Amino acid sequence: MQGEAVIPSVSPTLPAPARASGAFALLDERDEWLEFSRPQGGADAQGPGTHWESTVVFEGMHCAACAVTIEQALRASPGVREAEVNAASHRGRVVWEEGATVPSRWMEAVLRSGYRPLPAHDAMGSARRQAETRKMMWRLGVAWLCTMQVMMYAAPEYFTGPGEIDADIIHLLRWAQWLLSIPVVLFSCRPFFANALLDLRLRRVSMDLPVALGMLITFVVSTLGTFEPQGVFGHQVYFDSLTMFVAFLLTGRWLELRLRDRTAGALEALMHRLPESVLRRADDGEWVRVSVRRLRPGDAIRVLPGEAFPADGVLQDGHTSVDEALLTGESTPLARGVGAPVIAGSHNLTAPVAVCVERIGADTRYAQIVALMERASTAKPRIAQLADRLAKPFLIFVLLAAGLACAWWWPTDPGRALMIAVAILVVTCPCALSLATPAAMLASAGALARRGVLVRRLQALEELAEIDTVVFDKTGTLTRDAFVLAELRLRHGVARAQALAWAAELARGSLHPIARALVRAADDEQVARDAAAHLTAVSEVPGQGVIGALATGAGTTELRLGSASFCGLGPMPTDGPASHLSDDQGWLASFEFREELRPDAQATVDALHAQGLRVRLLSGDQPQAAERVGQRLGIDEARGGCTPADKLAALRQAQAAGARVAMVGDGLNDGPVLAGANVSFAFGRSVPLARAQSDFVLPSERLMQVAATQRQARRTLRIVRQNLAWAAGYNAIGVPLAMMGWVSAWLAGLGMAASSLLVVLNAWRLADASERHEEA
Repeated sequence: MQGEAVIPSVSPTLPAPARASGAFALLDERDEWLEFSRPQGGADAQGPGTHWESTVVFEGMHCAACAVTIEQALRASPGVREAEVNAASHRGRVVWEEGATVPSRWMEAVLRSGYRPLPAHDAMGSARRQAETRKMMWRLGVAWLCTMQVMMYAAPEYFTGPGEIDADIIHLLRWAQWLLSIPVVLFSCRPFFANALLDLRLRRVSMDLPVALGMLITFVVSTLGTFEPQGVFGHQVYFDSLTMFVAFLLTGRWLELRLRDRTAGALEALMHRLPESVLRRADDGEWVRVSVRRLRPGDAIRVLPGEAFPADGVLQDGHTSVDEALLTGESTPLARGVGAPVIAGSHNLTAPVAVCVERIGADTRYAQIVALMERASTAKPRIAQLADRLAKPFLIFVLLAAGLACAWWWPTDPGRALMIAVAILVVTCPCALSLATPAAMLASAGALARRGVLVRRLQALEELAEIDTVVFDKTGTLTRDAFVLAELRLRHGVARAQALAWAAELARGSLHPIARALVRAADDEQVARDAAAHLTAVSEVPGQGVIGALATGAGTTELRLGSASFCGLGPMPTDGPASHLSDDQGWLASFEFREELRPDAQATVDALHAQGLRVRLLSGDQPQAAERVGQRLGIDEARGGCTPADKLAALRQAQAAGARVAMVGDGLNDGPVLAGANVSFAFGRSVPLARAQSDFVLPSERLMQVAATQRQARRTLRIVRQNLAWAAGYNAIGVPLAMMGWVSAWLAGLGMAASSLLVVLNAWRLADASERHEEA
């Protein structure tokens, strides 16, 4: 980082060779690994024995077998406790123990297995992806250019009969094809051969091994046919099939790379949203630019228009508009004035402002959101884990099938036998099978993130698609943490504005929710405070109400605001929470309140019903209050007075009856039921326990996102099933056809490239975050 010198702190419990080995030794400094790792026990749990969770990107991956190989290398490294690699995103999660190992040790274990690990927050990640894309474009360009030329020289043999072209001319055309194939083999095919050689050296199997074997066999057979036209393989050469296969395969991989980069770029846009440095007020009052790492709570910083806020804080000076779209899903710029909160990662749009820093680093909402997205990008659903386990056995089966088919056809025609083996090696595509689920899940998670829904667990998308019941908490979920004035009843001759002014003035110094609601109601109706100017000696009686003295022309009268008994009144039946106002003559007014529903609560319940889901309400509030909210929203069943154990018991009872339940909550008492539900949602400002137990987090607190996420989950599961059906059907048909000799090498190459590409493109339909694709 710019603007400071960092003194590295290295784990002291490891021997020196383990601390400073190889190209990754710099990452053994604590300040460096903190950039891509977080302690599992929280920010305070640091030191020997701490388990760190690191997010890493792996270069050189192409299939599920690659992911399995990396996981095996990591788990075999001493000190690594968990390892999970996603074949679609090329990202992984590594849990390691401080004191038992350091990042350089397990990173070098991955490097020895043939893949390059990089910290997920590597600032050069975008540049590396661009370089990889350029290199791929060069290989692709050479392959297609040579393919077109080879096809031109191969065409005469396809369009003429035996004897129509002189043998010497045919021989010359073959030599031309051979020369044009050499750049393809030496340059375009180089990554396949390098990976296959590494596979052989490490005694493993990946997708590149059968592909490279097919390329090598085709080139060798065709070369022998060119040099020995009268030999066993001299009757036909296959340079056109070879070059066309390579061109098709590289085209498919290039398109996959482009689509994957779009997802990685979106994640990087979030991860690298914070500035490198910021203006901080020095002791002499001057603004000095310092590294963001040097910020501490209580610092005063100055954020200019166009810059991102580097920490959570409160505005001290100035007024501006901020863009929180990437963090909360709120697309409209929000006005912020003195005393208003700002969050790290949001952008200052209009004017320079001074901010008092409250939270930095891992304590910010921004860091929590990044952690959620990283976890989602490395997670593997159960279906994907099954595909990964089948990838290597499937590749071994392909090699055996190719060998058996070659042996079967060899007595008939050795040349054809080898090309049938090549077609089998090429046509099979476990990549499509391994990408079918994670590609769809990641595309869907990216679309939801742009809507303001963060996915903590990819498997939850599959589970959410199959739910039939949604259970809501009430307070803070369906309702806000506030009351609104529903009805005002007055003594004859008392004006509404006058009664509201007196009540608001009495309530202004109280922290009771009813008191705050009264003040807000007076402000909303723009009641002038002058109407209560003669109200003095206001004092609160804890737990009962507020007393004040009102000066009138006839003297002073006592005003009381509170319960009916406190005001000296008899029973006052009401439909909900209420407060009463009285004077020396008795009752003056009654203020009846109801809980303030979230603006989209009704639309959310209606949408869930339209999707065929049952909606229930479980609340710790009074049963009457829960029933009132349930009736207003048309909820199927509402229960109040529930303890956390009661909520969990009701959930278990519903699940025992066959229901698949999604829970939506935000409070401390929602933690057990969130953990016990099939799938769960928590609001972004919910308590940490609720967030920790949830599968989805809604930073924007828009309830309608629950219904939208369920629709997206159904679409995701439908796409996953389409992908799996296509991948399984393609391989089930392609392998037998190739074994019977009905698939040429170039057609096999086209099929293999198209198979993976079709799966990725089908999954990418989920990345459209608009509501155009709502389920009918």
